[in-house]
Amino acid sequence: MDDYSVAVDVGGTFTDIVLRNLATNEQRVHKTPSTPDDPSTGFLTGLREILEANSVTPNQVKHVFHGTTIATNAILENKGSPVGLVVPEGFKFVLEIGRHGTPRLVNPNSWVKPERPVRPRDISEVPERLGFSGEVLTPLDEEAVRTAARRFRADEISSIAVSFLHSYSNPDHENRARDLILEEYPSAQVSLSSEVLAVFREYERTITTVLNAYVMPRVSHYISNLESSLRAGDVDSSFSIMKSNGGMIGADIAVRQPVHTALSGPAAGVMATLQIAQNTGVKNSISFDMGGTSTDVALIQGGNPTTSLGGRLGNWPIQLPMLDITTIGCGGGSIANVSPYGSLTVGPASAGSVPGPVCYAKGGTSPTVTDANLTLGRINTHIAGGSLPLDADASKKAIQEHVAGPLNMDVHAAASGILSIANNTMVGAIRNVSVERGHDPREFALVAYGGAGPMHAIDVAKLLGINQVVAPLNPGIASAYGLLVAELKNDYARTSLQTPPDYDLEGMERVYSELEGEGRAWLGEESVPANRQVFTRSADLRYAHQGSEVTVSFAAGKMTAAALEALIEEFHGRHQQLYGFSLDQPVEIVTLRVSASADGEQVEMPRRPGGLSAPEQAIASQREVFFDEAGGFVSCDIYNRDRLAPDSVINGPAILEGMDSTVIINPGWAGRIDQYGNCVMSPK
Repeated sequence: MDDYSVAVDVGGTFTDIVLRNLATNEQRVHKTPSTPDDPSTGFLTGLREILEANSVTPNQVKHVFHGTTIATNAILENKGSPVGLVVPEGFKFVLEIGRHGTPRLVNPNSWVKPERPVRPRDISEVPERLGFSGEVLTPLDEEAVRTAARRFRADEISSIAVSFLHSYSNPDHENRARDLILEEYPSAQVSLSSEVLAVFREYERTITTVLNAYVMPRVSHYISNLESSLRAGDVDSSFSIMKSNGGMIGADIAVRQPVHTALSGPAAGVMATLQIAQNTGVKNSISFDMGGTSTDVALIQGGNPTTSLGGRLGNWPIQLPMLDITTIGCGGGSIANVSPYGSLTVGPASAGSVPGPVCYAKGGTSPTVTDANLTLGRINTHIAGGSLPLDADASKKAIQEHVAGPLNMDVHAAASGILSIANNTMVGAIRNVSVERGHDPREFALVAYGGAGPMHAIDVAKLLGINQVVAPLNPGIASAYGLLVAELKNDYARTSLQTPPDYDLEGMERVYSELEGEGRAWLGEESVPANRQVFTRSADLRYAHQGSEVTVSFAAGKMTAAALEALIEEFHGRHQQLYGFSLDQPVEIVTLRVSASADGEQVEMPRRPGGLSAPEQAIASQREVFFDEAGGFVSCDIYNRDRLAPDSVINGPAILEGMDSTVIINPGWAGRIDQYGNCVMSPK
């Protein structure tokens, strides 16, 4: 019997599953509705269904890969666990003070600082103090720590964060505090800032550690339930979780550091984009993942996704290495609404999977982007392989009642307006990761996936001046596929401030070696042999007197004078690209970073089999479809995408329908099917 791996991506509307034969690389895909009240139900249901459909027994599954939004949703919806925080004496209000800036696009006169995830009454100060280089200035008051632990136990606060000043230089006090807390409160779960984020900036390090503690009970319960359910179902396999940096980690690490999974699902989509772009010969690409609830976009240059150390999740900064992904509340389920002032808005409120768009006939009453697409003939009345019938009359009626009527418009013009607003919203997100980062989107291809991405891709590309759009064979399953191709990866960082001209080359090399040692130990725990362990160095640099840093890669080899000079030169170039200038100023090195990964066999996207059809033989039907550039409805050929042979060329207007998504080729554009089944589209 062959062995298999399974990738499961839980989205807001659907749970997507890919089953891969490890011997033949044959892959099967499946979708099932997500279960927001308990995401594990959709996970296990989808897994059972795909195994049964392909006659695979549970004990044949050797690897399970998972993209999860548990941590994300807990933070965004303020549904984490009560947290107790232990800080040095005098630092009780570090979270309340935070930063003085206000979010973009808010009125500073009416903006109110959001409530912190830890109440001041649940913050305990203990006498201790370290210097910035790690020297002990005030010994840790162990009795004060015990007193705090006993108080948390009495208040039934089982998730505890510990954040001491300068613990990134010396974690001894935090490690001892954890031991003392667990002696007094054995069932507590403790998050240490020196483990979660060993870098300077007290507020960012503390809030990230608090958020880790905030979601830890919920994530650990979810993962433990999944693991026990898998074992009960005879699936005795390895279980890995996608991190925000695009790498996989074992479930045990995810339980201890769940905040690292905040962008788990979107990161998987970016990893899929890397291979899709590689297979189609695209060097620079923008991933465009439009699902049922949100749209995620990221930029990939020269085959490397851009990363960020200054991300946010909801109201809070999370200073962890993560893919530079912008997420907006615009998807197929985004609700269209007319304000009392007569303006049409789309999103961020979403119908999600329950009740879903009006056309799902599951209780939804507010028109959505999906309803607009259906009203304009852009999608079939049966989707998800024919298993989900759609009520076109209900969609049209809802748009008439909630949008067209109040605006005194034709229903089709109203539906087109809904799509135009959604498209322009998504253009703003793409400009955020391209133009605002110093990149011209016209130099990139748009890789569109998610259930709704390929329907909107050409419209979005035209607004940005992009002339190449790629839709993979199974766009709605792309993020699940990304879980299969991602590698084991974990990041390590430590602040080690170096000021010119007295750079401590030996000291920096020692920190790098210690970080690589941590990575080597972790890879060993994951059973990765030494000859497959890969370590990549980088550093955060800034000009003297600046308050923010730029991360640049560090060439392989030891930290020497020549390597340092090259690192600084790279910083000047990167600063020029990001901000339009560089300075003849001293450069400080602030934080050193190491990425540890496993160099393994790359999972390839399967090529299309022989015996498929020429375009004219793959036409399933014809339908009237509305296009703005055509001035109304035009007759479109509807192709069965699964039947299209490689090298097929389809001239727009046309629609390609698959099990999980619909690809729209606008008038004036043409699509070519490559050997992997990707549809590569460009203007004729």
